[in-house]
Amino acid sequence: MFPLQDWPAAWHDLSRLLISYLLALPVGWYREREAHTIGVRTFPLVAVAACGYVLLAAGDRADVAAQSRIIQGLVTGIGFIGGGAILRAGRSVHGTATAASIWSTGALGAAVAVDRFYMALMLSILSLITLRVLLPIKEKLDQHRGHPDI
Repeated sequence: MFPLQDWPAAWHDLSRLLISYLLALPVGWYREREAHTIGVRTFPLVAVAACGYVLLAAGDRADVAAQSRIIQGLVTGIGFIGGGAILRAGRSVHGTATAASIWSTGALGAAVAVDRFYMALMLSILSLITLRVLLPIKEKLDQHRGHPDI
């Protein structure tokens, strides 16, 4: 059982995790709907995990250097996850937008953890706009260049 004095801190952390989840969900939903392999489960999990790690680093005894190391590790680790989404076959490269959006989602979770809600909201909105609105433009440019798969 949690001591009563820890409930305010617990509610603070739980609310940040929930906000991270909710802000990442639309991007994951869109990716899932577009039949991408990484979607509705992965994006919220990346945001929640990033938020959780930063919240842990911001604990009672954490210092700026500890927080910096946690965020550096997140940038590297999430980049590694995103790198796994990139596939190359001959001249064709796929998955770079997925990798970049996973990386952005990690930043979203970290932003929520440090109470930068406006930044997290903008990361969510800009990711969704970039993935949804710019896709038809990218497809037209690829066809114009004669490289539909690049």
